[in-house]
Amino acid sequence: VHSGIISRSFCNLNHNIYSRPELHSFLHRVGPSPSGTLPHFLEEPVDAYIVKSNPIKLRCQARPALQIFFKCNGEWVHQSQHSSQEHTDLGTGLKIREVMINVSRQQVEDFHGPEDYWCLCVAWSHLGTSKSRKATVRIAYLRKNFEQDPQGTEVPLNGMIVLHCRPPEGVPVAEVEWLKNEEPLSSDGVIDTRGDHNLIISEARLSDSGNYTCVASNIVAKRRSATATVVVYVNGGWSSWTDWSPCNVRCGRGVQKRSRTCTNPAPLNGGAFCEGMSVQKSTCNTLCPVDGSWGEWSMWTVCSSDCERQRSRECTAPEPKHGGRLCDGVALATDNCTGGLCTQNRKLLHDAKPQGVENSSDVALYSGLAAGVVTVVLLIIAVTLYRRSQSEYGVDVIDSSALTGGFQSFSFKTSRQANPLLINSSMQPDLTVSRTYTSPMCFQDSIDKELMAERSLLDPLPDLKVKGQKTELCFIVSPGVEERAEYHVMSHPQTFPRGLAPDYRGVSVGTTLGRRSKNLFTPQVSLTPSRPVHKATAVFGHAGGRLVVPNTGISLLVPHGAIAEDTTWEMYMIINQQDSSTVSKDEPEIFLSPAVTYGPPGLDLSCPIAMTIAHCAEVAADNWTIRLKRQMQDKWEEVMSVDEESTSCYCLLEAQRCHVLLEHPGRYALVGEPLNQDAAKRLRLAVFGSADTSNSLGFTLRVYCVDDTPHAFQEVAVGERSRGGRLLEEPKMMLFRGNTFSLQVSIQDIPQLLWSIKPFTTCQEFSFSQVWASDQRPLQCAFSLERYSHSSSQLSCKISVRQVKGEEQILQVYTSVVENEKGVVPFFTQSDCTITSQTGSRAFKIPLSIRQRISATFDMSNAKGKDWQLLAQKLRIDRNLCYFACQESPSSVILSLWEAQHQDSGDLDSLASALEEISKIQSSGITSLGCSREEQDSEFAKLG
Repeated sequence: VHSGIISRSFCNLNHNIYSRPELHSFLHRVGPSPSGTLPHFLEEPVDAYIVKSNPIKLRCQARPALQIFFKCNGEWVHQSQHSSQEHTDLGTGLKIREVMINVSRQQVEDFHGPEDYWCLCVAWSHLGTSKSRKATVRIAYLRKNFEQDPQGTEVPLNGMIVLHCRPPEGVPVAEVEWLKNEEPLSSDGVIDTRGDHNLIISEARLSDSGNYTCVASNIVAKRRSATATVVVYVNGGWSSWTDWSPCNVRCGRGVQKRSRTCTNPAPLNGGAFCEGMSVQKSTCNTLCPVDGSWGEWSMWTVCSSDCERQRSRECTAPEPKHGGRLCDGVALATDNCTGGLCTQNRKLLHDAKPQGVENSSDVALYSGLAAGVVTVVLLIIAVTLYRRSQSEYGVDVIDSSALTGGFQSFSFKTSRQANPLLINSSMQPDLTVSRTYTSPMCFQDSIDKELMAERSLLDPLPDLKVKGQKTELCFIVSPGVEERAEYHVMSHPQTFPRGLAPDYRGVSVGTTLGRRSKNLFTPQVSLTPSRPVHKATAVFGHAGGRLVVPNTGISLLVPHGAIAEDTTWEMYMIINQQDSSTVSKDEPEIFLSPAVTYGPPGLDLSCPIAMTIAHCAEVAADNWTIRLKRQMQDKWEEVMSVDEESTSCYCLLEAQRCHVLLEHPGRYALVGEPLNQDAAKRLRLAVFGSADTSNSLGFTLRVYCVDDTPHAFQEVAVGERSRGGRLLEEPKMMLFRGNTFSLQVSIQDIPQLLWSIKPFTTCQEFSFSQVWASDQRPLQCAFSLERYSHSSSQLSCKISVRQVKGEEQILQVYTSVVENEKGVVPFFTQSDCTITSQTGSRAFKIPLSIRQRISATFDMSNAKGKDWQLLAQKLRIDRNLCYFACQESPSSVILSLWEAQHQDSGDLDSLASALEEISKIQSSGITSLGCSREEQDSEFAKLG
């Protein structure tokens, strides 16, 4: 019916147009279409989806068009359902008609044709009709259930991961994306998410472990699949075998062994532990030394014309073998065979010596004694002169090549004046070299202990003498120098701050080690402190020196000349134990270093001393305000801020320590105020283990979290050494931030079939205040484990130490609980526990004569800029220069600071390079003025 009506209406329309001339002419005036042009569609209906019950709109737009109607599923849409608009194209003057219709969900559902619901447009003009494309209309939906969910998997490192995903049925077809740990995952060179909705990772990495989710979505809804957990594991691999250990017996049949660890790589994320033994043992057979022994004496020979007889023996019963000792005694014996009755030249033997011979013998005796006395005197003078030459390096010039050579004892003698800062390499110096190797040995913790376990240790040094007394004993043996090796035992100071008293009674002067006993040092009182007292003391004079508290990162440098001549001071350094790590309850400041006291209080110094203090602040970013404070009558007062200028003291802050120039004794400490939550301090993490003495199957792991300073870790080392603990993993550093979140310590990956742990103890926690503002005591937590049988000798697990919303460190533990090795804890390096004090030239890197020449050269004001400011700039000491300007000798103070910076390194390359740079600057400056070489040498001689 509708189609008939529309056809009749259009026929009538065409008839009226062509039957009425005025309308026909009007159409031509308003812009008829070009000859042969049918209606052209500017917009055609597009495919659409009905979401829920919301109808959709289909649009058509054509030019020129007298009328446009929609036709859906072969039927004309009623004219009343059309909404049309008409306007004129300003460019062409042609009529543009736009028509819209609504299609409802009900209409689509009621259609039951062989194909989807469709519609098209038909446009009329006076030349004919045009049809648009078909547009389909479908009801959109998305099913709830995935046709295939991804499945979790475990794959080895570098293996392939394939996660299958088939999204639920839907119209339109759902698009798929992948999430990893709730974050969108994109394709890269390893991850491919395009292949048929599947996720493919060609080479699995450890970082690919996580929870993966497949997400399907279209215009209707979004669906999530079940989460698939992917674990990328690493199977353990053995490291290389260590070298075979020495045979455990000096001779005979013994055992030697070698070991390997399951760390190449270490098993991770449940990976298999290495198969096989971690320790191999092998028998060894070392030939025992056989000491020689004398055989029987031979018969006496016939009495000779000299009235003597002889007999001999051989060292053959047995012969010395395999390094055994030779026989003691003589192999040939001589004896008078007549008892003085033998005649010689017809006279009795005892009458053959005339009186003149006796007189000549007396003269020879006295002459020999006199010559011996003269020789001894000359030898003493020679040794004295030699020792003086060794105490003062006879270097006549400042030379960068001498600096890089380590300042061995030598003298340069040149024939002409030269650059005082740089010796010409073409010169042929007259060198007198005396090389000595100094081997420092240090003994600590001498209470109730013998200084040396065996007397044989000092047998090669029978003349070793004790000069004084000291709690921490250091001797220096210098082979190659013709003087007696001496054992220096410095006495305790008689002046102690705040009631401290000497701990030990010493030995009388002159006591030799050969007569020592276990009571060499006897405590005056029974001291059982809860925490060890760290202190050092020494006597210093005009020559200055260095005082070190071993294994704490604390040292004191007393420059040459700081103490007046003919004056000595007994100086000390003490690390004070703090009751709290906060400076004040009302202030957010915390201690970043131990509090250090140096004295005595009345110490009179003519120039600053340099004190080095280790700290635990993370100074890479500007998140701290760090200050140096001094305790005055139980209250901490600020001395200076590290970032500010000051003329009272100087602070040079490095990554792990701070060098401070001070003039007044007292108790000092570095404190820090966090500026934001990113402020962090360094923690040192260590795990120790020991067998449970009360349970043969038990083993205890102890985890320590301490400030990352040598002093803090030493307390842990001392405590573990006393209880027989073993360091099971190299200590690691972790940043602990001031974000108020706690620190969690947990044990993971325990072999469940071999070991058990007490319930509810696998995770332990320290509050933020315990870690951030602790009293510098070691934070410790323990895990008690028990193996199911004695056959389980290996323990492998992970210790996770993490700050909530912060960093995490993993301590990997692989150990044997059967072989409890002694002395396997490398607490400190050899250089950390040697000399506690040095005096005179040995305490400084720069010889005194070179130091004086540098100071004299750079302290002078110079128009060319060759002064102490240039020296400071080249040594990278370029801030707070006003402090040095107030000193009597700025260059000397700068060199003292340089000495403190480089106390642990033996080379002097930085100072040598600085002097070479300055020398080049001077050379270029002088050359630019047109000076000759001789004028340059003269100028340098004046500067020196």
